[in-house]
Amino acid sequence: MRLLHALQPIGLRVHWGELEAKLGRGAEEGCKRLEEGVERGCLGRVARTWFFAAVPLLPAPGMRQDPNCSEFGKRWKSDSQQGRTLKSSELTFGSSVEVQGKLIQSPHKRQNVELAAENICVVGPCDVQAFPLKYKTHHPLDYLRQFPHVRCKTNSLGALLRLRSEATAAIHSFFKDNGYLHVHTPIITSNDCEGAGEIFQVEPANEEREPGENPHFFDVPAFLTVSGQLHLEVIAGAFSKVYTFGPTFRADNSQSRRHLAEFYMVEAELAFAESLQDIMQAMEDLFKKVTDAVLSSCPRDAELFHKHVAPGQEAKVERMLKNQFITMSYTEAIEILKRAHQEFIYKPEWGRDLQSEHERYLVQHCGEIPVFVFNYPYDLKPFYMRDNEDGAQHTVAAVDLLVPGVGELCGGSLREDRPDFLQSRLQRLGLEDTYQWYIDLRRFGSTPHGGFGMGFERYLRCILGVENIKDVIPFPRFSHSCIL
Repeated sequence: MRLLHALQPIGLRVHWGELEAKLGRGAEEGCKRLEEGVERGCLGRVARTWFFAAVPLLPAPGMRQDPNCSEFGKRWKSDSQQGRTLKSSELTFGSSVEVQGKLIQSPHKRQNVELAAENICVVGPCDVQAFPLKYKTHHPLDYLRQFPHVRCKTNSLGALLRLRSEATAAIHSFFKDNGYLHVHTPIITSNDCEGAGEIFQVEPANEEREPGENPHFFDVPAFLTVSGQLHLEVIAGAFSKVYTFGPTFRADNSQSRRHLAEFYMVEAELAFAESLQDIMQAMEDLFKKVTDAVLSSCPRDAELFHKHVAPGQEAKVERMLKNQFITMSYTEAIEILKRAHQEFIYKPEWGRDLQSEHERYLVQHCGEIPVFVFNYPYDLKPFYMRDNEDGAQHTVAAVDLLVPGVGELCGGSLREDRPDFLQSRLQRLGLEDTYQWYIDLRRFGSTPHGGFGMGFERYLRCILGVENIKDVIPFPRFSHSCIL
């Protein structure tokens, strides 16, 4: 059996003397099939706790170099076999190793089997002086952020990447099980879906144009996508339920813990959706079912964050999963904020957008249970949201899902399906020509429909309790930083 691990707690653990090499998740299945095998990993330090345990291999008395090891490594065998004595300086922290032995039953509670090592091969040595990760040192997440090329070898980032992978699979499974079609929406687009202007323009680098030639590569201004929603609406006209899951980009000149320039979005569009309740139910179902699946598939990885990064987060997540999400109108939310015995930096007023401090207070007011805020002022939201036609307090059928520790996690709305309403608003914005195709969708067999988007990194922050969004993505891109 050959497996590659980094400095991960589910890798090997070999004790001095008895040379007890431990296997983690998946070993039970391997034990049924194999009595002998090879386990590969990188050297970490010996520790009893799951959080600090890495892939520890320490030199054991009697281990000798195997002359049959490949030219890329050095192998040691037990003293009953021919070879030379292992020197500890040749088996350093951070090295990649190959260990061969037999799977045996383990007396330890958190695993069923162990690998009783018989020989070790150092496949790739590590220069411990230059290696940014140090022996017996718990590095803070902000320190690891400086080294994206090696931080995936740590316990925390290794656990995070497994959780990301499981969450991605669970999201796809949720939509597949509920009859959604997966659509690859374009990354390069001529649309600015949000209308905020925080977009990256796409043009060839150092390309000279002839006089009179169109200045744009695509003949029109093109941008990195901020949302796949408008393209999903096109496909939803042929398929009832569709979704996309991919990278999105915002030229937000911010280095806050809440913002990235490149992040992943889950977006869905539902034809024949006639009320916001349909959208809210889809949001709540997605959150709960995906979270249940992730915690069931990666309990130890989630435990790492819940115990050592964000103590108490596990109870918060359980509260979110067990309780029905709360709903309130934007108007009700403003009244709650005005009555609050708390000084806000931004004074809450009807017609103004909710700030992060307002979102945090509303969630706390609701007992740390996620809350839907719906029916936002007409002038705060983009052109595609459905006009509620509700008189003086003019609102649109929009909804945001606010969650503990994060604030806004999801945003959605019913889409304006009435051609005359949509055309009138686009005319006022001077966008009628740009979005004529969008008006056409309403003229060619449209239906009432709606949809929502969920920030994937914000979702991971919510369930794991990670404070900085840059620590839940392997290669964070943000203002003034694009490492690798």
